[in-house]
This record gives sequence, C-alpha cells and structure tokens, in this order.
Amino acid sequence: MPFLRLLLTSCVLPATVAWLGAADVAPIQPADDASTAPAASTPAAPDATQAAAIGQATARLKELVVRQDALLAALGKENADQDNIKRDIQTLIFDYDGFLRTHPAFAPGYVTYGLLLGKVGMRRESSVILLKANQLDPDLPIVKNQLGNYLAEEGEPVEAANYFIAAIRLAPEEPLYHFQLGTLLAEARDDFLKSGQWARAQLDKAMQEAFKRAAELAPDNFAFAYRYAESFYDLAEPDWDGALKVWGTLEDRADPGLEKETIRLQAANIFIKQKKFDHARLLLLTVASEPLKAQKQKLLDLLAANPEK
Repeated sequence: MPFLRLLLTSCVLPATVAWLGAADVAPIQPADDASTAPAASTPAAPDATQAAAIGQATARLKELVVRQDALLAALGKENADQDNIKRDIQTLIFDYDGFLRTHPAFAPGYVTYGLLLGKVGMRRESSVILLKANQLDPDLPIVKNQLGNYLAEEGEPVEAANYFIAAIRLAPEEPLYHFQLGTLLAEARDDFLKSGQWARAQLDKAMQEAFKRAAELAPDNFAFAYRYAESFYDLAEPDWDGALKVWGTLEDRADPGLEKETIRLQAANIFIKQKKFDHARLLLLTVASEPLKAQKQKLLDLLAANPEK
C-alpha cells in the first residue's frame, strides 16, 4: 500500500476512492487534428447535382488535407528545407482560397483552412475563416473550441467561455473541451468575477467540475488527473480531506520515484494547512529526489517556523 494511503487511513479517511483519469492535452492551446476533415453538413435528400458537387468538394479537400499534414509535419524539422516548406505552405493557402471560391458554402473546407492558418501563426485570419465555418454550420464543436482558444488568447475570457461551453454541449464526451473550460475559469478568475455574471462559489464549482469531468472522460491521462487534484488549491473554501483522497488515488497510479514523491509533497503541504504536522513530517521523510529538494525544503521551513509541534 502506498505511503500516502497509509497516512490517509490513519487520518480516518476512506481507504478507497473513486477512480479518476485525465485527458491528453495542455492548457489553452489548439487541439486540432487536420488529418481528419470534418464531415459535410448536407441536405437530407440531395439531388444528383448536389451529391456530385459534394463528392467533388470532399475529394479535393482530402487532397489539400494530405498536403497540409505533410507540410505541418515537416515545418520546423532540422533536416527539412524550411524555405521550401514555407513556399509550399503559401501555395497551399492560395489553393485553399481557390477551393473556397469554387465551393463557398462547403463548411469543412473553412474548418481545415482555418486550422491551417492557426498552425502557421495567422491567428486573426484563422478566426475569420472559422467564423464563416460557424455561420455555415453552427454544430461543429471543433470550430467552437478553436474560436474559444482565439478569444482566450486575445484577452476575452468571458466570451471565450461561451464558445467552450457551446463545444461541450455539442460534444459532451470530449475531455479536452472540459479541461480547457476549467483552465480558463481558473486562470481568468478575476475577469469572470468583474464581469458580474459569475459569483465566486459558482465559478469554483464550474471550474472544479470541468477538471473532474475531463479526468473521468480520459482515465489514461495522468496530467489531467493531476490538474484536477491541484484544483482544490484554487477554491475559495478548499475541502482538504477531499483533496487528500484525490492525491491518494493519484499516488496509486504514479510511477515510483519522482512522480510518487511529487504527490507526497502535495499531500504534505495539505497536512501542514490542516496542522497535521506529524503526518507532514512522515511524508517528507519519503521524499529524496534531487529535483524536489527545494520544494521539500520550503515545507520543512514551514514546519520549523510553526510553533505547534
């Protein structure tokens, strides 16, 4: 039984807790996969001419996406001729422009083009194209998510949250969208409170629920589970016993050494907040990894400075 679990049991905490996982993405960054062109939104019973046009557009878009994938994969690689790659990307952009002139109402084309522009640093142009995709088909969660990313990066978190929430409503089983909403609510807390649309208790609940849901939907992603455990620090009124349960579950999944010891540092910090100093000292005795030396010392200093022994 992991060391932290033994301590939790001695604190009369349950020995078992609900399994929490995580998802596979970093905070607020585009999570697009240009290798898969979104399916076209078509009438229920298109006539032969419409069907042929959609088929031609889909086939041509697949060709563009194949080129897009190859160029983006080579971009930035040391052994590739970057000048040629950049010229080829510019040619691809011209070809996308031509494609959309030929197929001006084909939403998937705007989606993949918008993702390409975002990847090569043309963020404003990307947002314009994605807004057109959103106008043509308002039920594409990847578009909502990308527009949310753009607004968050532009310092408009309240507006960004609306797009992330819309993406979640369209794709409630996608862990990334929950994770990004949680990250936004945590990092831009002051903006949400100043807007007058959110109370602190409401904000805290939505933030933590978003991280928890992301972890549940992606049980193999350790990073998302870790961020859920960290979310207790973001609360105005933290449930420290609940936090210890989550960290204990995470320790069960962690690799021996640095990962487990990092989690024990987190638990020791919580024990100090709870004035359970003996438990904190016992945990700190199990932390020996060199990269954690400075963090461990900070906690030892807190214990030394505290008059309660």
